[in-house]
Amino acid sequence: MEPLAYIPSPSQGVWHLGPIPIRAYAVMIILGIVVAVWLGERRWAAKGGTSGVIIDVAVWAVPFGLVGGRLYHVVTDYQRYFGEGGDTLRALEIWKGGLGIWGAVAAGGLGAVIACRRRGISALALADAVAPGIVLAQAIGRWGNYWNQELYGRPLDAFWAVDIDESHRPVLDGGPALDPKYADIAHYHPTFLYESLWCVGVAILILWADRRYKLTHGRAFALYVAAYTVGRAWIEALRIDDAHEILGLRLNDWTSFLLFVAAVAYMYQARGRTDPEIVVVPGAEPVSDTPATAEPESESETEARAKDDAADAAEEPADEQDDPAPTDAEADEPEKPERPEDADQAEDAEEAEDAVELEKGEPVKDGK
Repeated sequence: MEPLAYIPSPSQGVWHLGPIPIRAYAVMIILGIVVAVWLGERRWAAKGGTSGVIIDVAVWAVPFGLVGGRLYHVVTDYQRYFGEGGDTLRALEIWKGGLGIWGAVAAGGLGAVIACRRRGISALALADAVAPGIVLAQAIGRWGNYWNQELYGRPLDAFWAVDIDESHRPVLDGGPALDPKYADIAHYHPTFLYESLWCVGVAILILWADRRYKLTHGRAFALYVAAYTVGRAWIEALRIDDAHEILGLRLNDWTSFLLFVAAVAYMYQARGRTDPEIVVVPGAEPVSDTPATAEPESESETEARAKDDAADAAEEPADEQDDPAPTDAEADEPEKPERPEDADQAEDAEEAEDAVELEKGEPVKDGK
């Protein structure tokens, strides 16, 4: 029975701009990265970090994450590429989908740690800053699966079911024949939508908890891992694509379980850490590709240095100090010309002095 309404699948997932293919899957990933960097920059600045650090770290983390995500997918589904009838070159066709989130997080984290050490910043503080941005990037990236019509769940008769074209329905042992169980069924659980909405909820949870409880020292990132794995576990149970199973559980379920336990254990172990978070590692010298230049002296530093010079001058002994310079008023005052009457008075005084010396019998000075 056909549902009254459903989510239609896109008619195509790639467009051509001349000879250049524009793939919706890649566009979704790029949009997710942009959002993650934007939000990470804002949260990093709020921690007292330097602007532009998240972009520098992303230059390392993104390529590492893409390679790691693809390797995780290829290794966990090796039969598609290296098994009997597999095509090895398909392992390089990343644009067709197939990025394992845990491989991307692990390898991307390695790239981020390398970048943090080069910049001399705390990897834990940075992980807390980017945690909600990463899960938002996952929410956006999951829509790439929608454009590729992949990673859907079991058949569903509901208005939110997603319509899947016949060419994208499950096949027998790698195809090309369709699995008879699903050959005539067109509507399935939109697990991409479930996970996207769950990731948005996880991002909101992290932002709220961080504001409420001040999650530092890697606890915000641990909350991201724990909360995401809970949702991934039940979403994984709905999927019908081929996957390796261990003791009746899909491999991704086991991965989610182990990571959930590890994340919760870390949050419990770090629950009492209330000391201030170190953003810049003490003693670390950030690596820079540009030569260091002397920064101009600030106005406050100039005033402080002038006050120190004045204090040193005041402490010098009086006999070592130079004669005081004339004041501006004295220096500017014009020299008064000598008046004739002043000269006459000076001459009369000299004559009177000579007369006194003669009366005493003293010789008169030369020239007088």
